[in-house]
Amino acid sequence: MNWGLPWPGPELAAQAEAAGARAFCAGEFADLSAYVTATEMAHNTSTAMVGPGIAYAFARSPFVHAATMRHLSRSSPGRVFLGLGAGTSRMNRDWFGVDAAHPAPRMGELIEVIRAFLRAENGESVQYRGEFYTIDADIRAPVLGRLDVPILVGAFNKVMVRTAGRVADGVLGHGLFTDRWWTELVEPALARGAESSGRDVDDLRRWGWVITAVDDDDPQLAVREAKLQIAFYLTVRTYDSLVEMHGWQDEVAAIRAAFRSNRPETIADHVTEDMLWSIAICGDSEQAREMLSARKRLPELAFSSPPSFLVGRRRRARYDAAAIGLMSQQH
Repeated sequence: MNWGLPWPGPELAAQAEAAGARAFCAGEFADLSAYVTATEMAHNTSTAMVGPGIAYAFARSPFVHAATMRHLSRSSPGRVFLGLGAGTSRMNRDWFGVDAAHPAPRMGELIEVIRAFLRAENGESVQYRGEFYTIDADIRAPVLGRLDVPILVGAFNKVMVRTAGRVADGVLGHGLFTDRWWTELVEPALARGAESSGRDVDDLRRWGWVITAVDDDDPQLAVREAKLQIAFYLTVRTYDSLVEMHGWQDEVAAIRAAFRSNRPETIADHVTEDMLWSIAICGDSEQAREMLSARKRLPELAFSSPPSFLVGRRRRARYDAAAIGLMSQQH
C-alpha cells in the first residue's frame, strides 16, 4: 500500500517524503483553498505527487481548473494530480451560487472539457459542445501543449463512481469507505463505467482517505477522536447507503439525535467497535498495526487523515507525525 498525507506543512512533509510518502493532497472549505495549498505543496516538496483532494468541481469553470493545473505543473512537473468533488446541492446553490443539477453527467462533461484544455496544442482552438458546457476558446498565445494530469473523482455513490470509471483516471475514496464498500460497490461501479467507454478498469487509480489517529501516550483519546470524526461524517444523510449496507441504522440515528441536542461531543458515544474497526486506524501503535492488518481492501494509495472535528491543530500535527512512523513501517 502506498501512502500519503493531507498537507501537514513543510517540516512534516519533508519527514514524510524521506519516509516514503508518495503524495500530498489538499482539501478546501470556506477559509481554505485547495489550489492555494497545492501551490505551497508544489514549492515545498520534491518527489511526491501534489494536488487538490478534493477541489469543489462546479465552483470553478473548467478553464480555471485547467489553467491552475498548467500553472502548478511548471513548479512541479510530472507530480500534479487533480481531485474533484461535486459538493452537496445545497453548497453549490447557497454557497457557490452555481447550478449543479445532474451532478454525475455534469462531472463527466467537466472532466472532458478540462482534458480538452490540457491536451490542446499551440495554434489549436479548444472546442466542446455538451449539455452543460459549451466552449469555443481560440487561445492564440503560445501557452498550450499537451499536459497529462491524472484526474480523480471524489465519488461516493455508484452513479458518480461509474462516472469516474467512464471518464476519469480513478476514484478518490471518502474516509468512511470500508472494505465492503470498496469491494461491493466501488469496484463493480468502476468496472461498469470503464466498460461503457471501452476502457480497462485495471488502469484506473484507487486512492482514498483513511481516518488515522495514533497516540502511544494517550491511545484512548486517539480512539475517542477517531470516533468523533466517524460520527461527524455520519450526521450527513449522503452516506446512508453505506450505513444500510453495514446495518448501522440504530447507531446512526442515535448519533444524529445527539448532534441535534447541542452536545456534539457526545456523538462519539454511539460509534461501536464494529464501526471503528471497519473505518479507522487508531489507538496506540500496536492496535493501529493490528487494525491495518485486519483491513482487506484499503486504497492503493491511502491518505492518512487525522481527525479534525473538535480536534485542534496541535493534536492533528501529532497524529500526522505518528502516521508517518506507522505508514513507513508498513511500507
